[in-house]
This record gives sequence, C-alpha cells and structure tokens, in this order.
Amino acid sequence: MFNKMTRLVLLGSVSLGLLAGCATSDSATVYSQGQMRHAQTVQLGTVISVNNVKMEGQNNELLTLGGAALGGLAGSNIGGGKGAIAGGIVGALAGGFGANAAQRTIGSKNALEVTVKLDDSGRMVSIVQDADIPLNVGQRVRLLTGGGNDRVVPF
Repeated sequence: MFNKMTRLVLLGSVSLGLLAGCATSDSATVYSQGQMRHAQTVQLGTVISVNNVKMEGQNNELLTLGGAALGGLAGSNIGGGKGAIAGGIVGALAGGFGANAAQRTIGSKNALEVTVKLDDSGRMVSIVQDADIPLNVGQRVRLLTGGGNDRVVPF
C-alpha cells in the first residue's frame, strides 16, 4: 500500500508541475507571441492611485480532476467492501475540493490596481496587473490598449 500511495503522490506532483508551467503572465512587460506585430493604442496619462491587491490563482479543471482521482484512490484503500466504496467517494470529494482550493491559494500573487487619469479626455481608467513594474502616484505613464491586453507602463 505504501508503494502504491508513493506512486500516486509522485504522479500528482509531476502532473501539477507540468501543468503549472503552462501558466500565462499578467506582467505589463511580457507579451505573448500572438500579441507580436499587433498595433496598440497609446494614451498618455498620470497615475492617480496605486493599490496593492492579490490576484487569485486560476482553476485548472485537469488538476481538480486529478486531485479527485487521487483522493478517490487513496480513500478506497480505507476499509474493505462497502467501506472502501464510501472511502473512495469521500476521498474523491475531498481531493477535488482540496485541489481546487490549493490552486487558488498557491497560484495567487501580488498585483497592483493602477488608476490613471488620461490627458486627452480626462477620463479615469483602472487596470490590475502584476506588481513587477514600480508605479507611483503622480507618475507619467502610457496606457497601452488593444486586443484585450491593456497595460500601464512608465512614460
């Protein structure tokens, strides 16, 4: 049983690591290959406020399903007969819920909510992005928009 559980945990860890490598970036300085050579509208403005926020991790249904499967297998090793069936069901539920909660917590990261007052219209916009570029109140910035990937960068 220990050998079987060790294999299950190892398989789950490897799967988690492989799927985590597929994550996308929310950085203002990282562009995907699909965003290359696409025009973006540039608007100049001034930072009105910068707030620290937490960006919740994303759910990956495959990881949740994997957690449920591992939990079901682990739970089915409890008892015998009907006890194994009940253990498998409870283990699958616990594994699925646990994997879901872990993804949201482990995948969360620090971000900034940046509010910018645009020069041309006086309109104010707010963008949440990775906290990898230091931005300060009163700082002149460029707001880059287009393709659903808006970002605020220093001017």
